[in-house]
Amino acid sequence: MPPLPLTFDDDTNVSIASIQRRQNDLRDFQIPRLRGCSESLAIQQQCAAELREDLETITRLVDALDETVDLQRSEGSRKGLRGIIQGLRADLLQLRKDMRAALLASKRAIDSKASSNREELLRSSVMNQTKTSEGKTTEDAVMQAQGDVTDALRRTMALMQSELERSVLSTQMLEASTASLKATSSTQDVLTGLLGTSKQLVTALEKADWLDRMLIFAALTFFALVILFILKQRIVDRGLRIAFWWTRFLPSWDWSEPRLGVKESALKGTTSTQSVVATASSIIASTATALVSQVAHAAGSEWNEPGEHASDTSDTLSHVSSRLDTADSGSFPVISTTTATTSTAPSKSVHDEL
Repeated sequence: MPPLPLTFDDDTNVSIASIQRRQNDLRDFQIPRLRGCSESLAIQQQCAAELREDLETITRLVDALDETVDLQRSEGSRKGLRGIIQGLRADLLQLRKDMRAALLASKRAIDSKASSNREELLRSSVMNQTKTSEGKTTEDAVMQAQGDVTDALRRTMALMQSELERSVLSTQMLEASTASLKATSSTQDVLTGLLGTSKQLVTALEKADWLDRMLIFAALTFFALVILFILKQRIVDRGLRIAFWWTRFLPSWDWSEPRLGVKESALKGTTSTQSVVATASSIIASTATALVSQVAHAAGSEWNEPGEHASDTSDTLSHVSSRLDTADSGSFPVISTTTATTSTAPSKSVHDEL
């Protein structure tokens, strides 16, 4: 099965293509031009300076590409990009070696040409001396003029070639700048989309936060209402039932009986009712005081000792329940006896009067 092709982002592909294009330009055009440069040292130095500048630019691009290795999406892409960077560095090192070799070859060519020119000059001076002895002719003057024109044409062609190379390099730089601008524009579009998505997420989170707060407040309100309902059922309603339990044993009054017996029984019933109310009030007051003290103590220490708060609350509830059970089993039978006595007394007095 063939390996899957490596996929990089657009910026990485553009950088790799730009580096390879510059290396190909150096390898195929500038280094051969420097190797064949034999006109003068000034032209050689100019070509060498342009070549060094291009090599420095390629080195910076390779370093920038090396910094983007960790930004790749997958491990295979990172490994592939590292391999490509190593290959580019090896090519760059080979280009430096080729540049040095071309510079040395150009130096030798210039030196050999200078020596040949010197020899030709010496030879021409000797020939001129011989010709002066024989006399100059018209043909020699024409040849000299043709040589001067040829040299001028060569210099013009060299200048035109250098300008053409500069225009090619400017075109390449313009293409690289265009690619960089396109990559920047695409990155800006992506960031704009991310900002819009982030804004929508923040708005949704704010709405969810308000909804959560409303739910929490509603839950706390419901919890408080349930607690109040439980307290009402356990304290107020039960206290009222305990306080007025004796109303179940009140006799049905016969208004045809004598007035005196009714007044006596009403007086005794009022006395027993007052005693029952006083006893129930004392029980309710003591129970409420104990419950309030226990709840206040638990509210002060609920964040530090939750276990102790639970035990104190359970002790308070058991204490209230025991007090109520004690009130149901111990105090009220005496009251019921008193009430029974008071309820039977009027019947006896009425029977005696009859």
